[in-house]
Amino acid sequence: MDDSSPQTYRDYANADAGVRRFYEDNHRKQTLAFAQGKRGQYGRLRMDHMGVWECCEKLDALLDESDPDTNLSQLEHCLQTAESIRADGHPDWFVLAGLVHDLGKAMCVYGEPQWAVTGDTFPLGCAFADAIVYPEYFAGNPDASNPEYSTKFGIYEPGCGLDNVVLSWGHDEYMYLVTKDYLPEEASYMIRYHSFYAGHSTPAYDHLKDKRDLRMFEWVRKFSHYDLYTKHDAPPNSAALRPYYEDLIARYFPDKIAW
Repeated sequence: MDDSSPQTYRDYANADAGVRRFYEDNHRKQTLAFAQGKRGQYGRLRMDHMGVWECCEKLDALLDESDPDTNLSQLEHCLQTAESIRADGHPDWFVLAGLVHDLGKAMCVYGEPQWAVTGDTFPLGCAFADAIVYPEYFAGNPDASNPEYSTKFGIYEPGCGLDNVVLSWGHDEYMYLVTKDYLPEEASYMIRYHSFYAGHSTPAYDHLKDKRDLRMFEWVRKFSHYDLYTKHDAPPNSAALRPYYEDLIARYFPDKIAW
């Protein structure tokens, strides 16, 4: 990135070929059956037993293939997000959500391909909205030709609430499952839906949300500002920040948790 020119974000029209290949794979392979199977697999939380900072360190070499905005590791991105939230004086649980929001990408360490872990998320079991990035790639998804899944509501009822909607599988849902018993509801919503851009940046899926979703998505939008607009090329000093974040983690999490 050229520091002399203004930073642009989510510029998928000018994204490189690798980002496009990622989304072609993602949109073709993320089916309702696939997402339900992965939630069953990872929802048992039997992949690992480790501390939160230990997981942070596992992601210090992971680069997100779906992200056109940064070449920093996921640990560095998480620290940039958390530090910007802290600088603005938000509650400590908000800062902690910034630190842990992308740790679900540990699934890549367990051997999952990035198309099943990173990138934007979207509802399955209903028509794919044009508001999703690169919607043309859904032509290769088997669910797109399933009449039951090809209408606006698909298998869902109007206003059913997102708790009853299956989103494409990825790090959001996994990290929500890992952390939901430890963090406030607002933090859980931020983590669970921060990659659901068509849901929090457009009204494309408002017809599936209930009143609770509509209220809680204000927190998701507030979080998204920090997740998106704090990306820059200068890496944070993770060694210097580690004591603060280990103390913060200890306020909410035990030494080791199930993953």
